[in-house]
Amino acid sequence: MDGGRTELSIHRILVVDDEQIVLVALRDTLRREGYDVVTAPSAMQALTILKDQMFSVIITDQQMPVLTGLEFLAQVKQSQPDATRILITAVLNLNTMIDAINKGEIYRFIVKPWLREELLATVRNAVQRYELICKNAVLQATTLAMNERLTQLNKTLEQQLVKEEDQKRRLEEANHALAENLGQSVELCLRTMQTFYPTLGSQARRVYELCRAMGEILKLSSADRQTLEISAWLHDIGLVGVPRSLIRRWELDPDALTAAERAVVEQHPILGQELAAFVNPLQSVGFVIRAHHERFDGRGYPDKLTGDNIPWLARLLSVACAYVEGSAEAHMLLDRIRQEGGGAYDPQAISALLKCLPRAEIPRRQRQVSLAELEPGMVLAKGIYTANGLLLIPDGQRLTETYIDKLRNHHRINPLSQNLLVYC
Repeated sequence: MDGGRTELSIHRILVVDDEQIVLVALRDTLRREGYDVVTAPSAMQALTILKDQMFSVIITDQQMPVLTGLEFLAQVKQSQPDATRILITAVLNLNTMIDAINKGEIYRFIVKPWLREELLATVRNAVQRYELICKNAVLQATTLAMNERLTQLNKTLEQQLVKEEDQKRRLEEANHALAENLGQSVELCLRTMQTFYPTLGSQARRVYELCRAMGEILKLSSADRQTLEISAWLHDIGLVGVPRSLIRRWELDPDALTAAERAVVEQHPILGQELAAFVNPLQSVGFVIRAHHERFDGRGYPDKLTGDNIPWLARLLSVACAYVEGSAEAHMLLDRIRQEGGGAYDPQAISALLKCLPRAEIPRRQRQVSLAELEPGMVLAKGIYTANGLLLIPDGQRLTETYIDKLRNHHRINPLSQNLLVYC
């Protein structure tokens, strides 16, 4: 076992391989890039190291005695879940690799023999992923602490309101700070959703615009409008607890899901209610999020509520989601929604939808595609950047064969890690 250099670098990488020549090659290559590299000749020794040291990236060979690379990384996932895990293999079993990636056991795999530039690009992307996870954790902890502090201050000021007029001014200032923090919290949630699954963020913006217009048309109270609008922003936040591959299949063909997969998806309104409680002091938002997949006829989920037992704002949110998330032409969507009046949707909510559509400014629909799915004529909804932050193609650009070839050639040399979004 090689303990690496004594001075601390920004990012520490653990390399595990039972072949000494591979350990030395990886160690020297990565150290030249400025990483603090620790090596171990076996998975068992590596597990001992992990008890005392934290790592940004862990790289391991697949074929090793006692524990395979995947078995080792499954244990690493439990002890250091934030570390980015990379598997090196000489024999590529595609099904096994895809399954391991989907389960979150590995981030990338590298096939022997590797190209130096591809290896370094993969490690750079792995380090960037680790940095993003750490920054998000700090942001979430800070937001929770700020919410708790401001809520406590608000409660104290309310208790003293009757004593002095000055207390009222201080309470208003605290409420203003709380409102600003609420906006920041909602924005953080949106960014988290968009990072996890980009179309969730774009769909939330479209649902929000429609719900905002419905709130104006119906002349809802300021409290109800705020609840409806925040619920529109966060209605799918619970999907961050669902595997990305399952979300995509649910979007493309929900009827093809197994009963177990459907059960996982149908838990997301409950998880959404729990997550919303961390960023919004209004319990009503959680109730609306939990109920937005209920059906007027009682065949929805998760609680099988019927008719007026479903919160009114959740009925509005439900019909807004149906219109915004549908893939058909607008007139066909409206026909389907009308046909489901009294079934999936409240007829009064459908009436509110029809009244607000002329004044709603709904952003264009977006969808996520792979590099292989790009076609001439598609318009980028999000700019494409290199791993170093250099803009390759700006958002709004209509793709041609030339642009697509440029992206694919770049990807072969420096893999693109970001998701690709195009307008529908």
